[in-house]
Amino acid sequence: MYEYIKGTVGQIGPEYVVIENNGIGFQILTPNPFIFSAKKGKETIIYTYQHVREDILALYGFESNTERQMFKKLISVSGIGPKGALAILAVGEPEQVIQAIEIEDEKFLTKFPGVGKKTARQIILDLKGKLNDVIPEGMAEAAAGVEHEVAGETSDVSLELDEAMLALEALGYSERELKKIRPKLATNDLTTDQYIKNALQLLLKQ
Repeated sequence: MYEYIKGTVGQIGPEYVVIENNGIGFQILTPNPFIFSAKKGKETIIYTYQHVREDILALYGFESNTERQMFKKLISVSGIGPKGALAILAVGEPEQVIQAIEIEDEKFLTKFPGVGKKTARQIILDLKGKLNDVIPEGMAEAAAGVEHEVAGETSDVSLELDEAMLALEALGYSERELKKIRPKLATNDLTTDQYIKNALQLLLKQ
């Protein structure tokens, strides 16, 4: 299995980023591919996990080893596959997810695509008290209560916002959910990555 890949950031799509290394382009599925936009054409390191099944061979990648560890914990839960785990991690803050698990906040967990009450309960049963090796003790508690600012409304349309909507659709959010939050997203001087993060915070507050 690949521990990490060090290479140049090439193509970026709604579901994946391509890392070029020694003439080979590795297509790597990742929670928020546009987080690598600022590094396009530059060398970076992406931490990887190779997922093998009878019908699929896929490479998943993460900006940090912490994200990768959390991904591995999530896919160990019955009812959570790689796509579901990516959607949970796309919020960009593993400690926020860990906090929800530790305080048994099922309502928070069910806001992610594909996570119903039964799956949320399974996540809590399987992972509560078992995530100290992912996030140092105390960090999850510090994340509780952190407010995330979302810019005000605007009716402008931008390529970056369109890319963000496509990325969120790829994670499993419905067209109805996205139409509801789109008017609340600002479009002045935000990157695709920032739109995704703001949109996720809105989706989790609904």
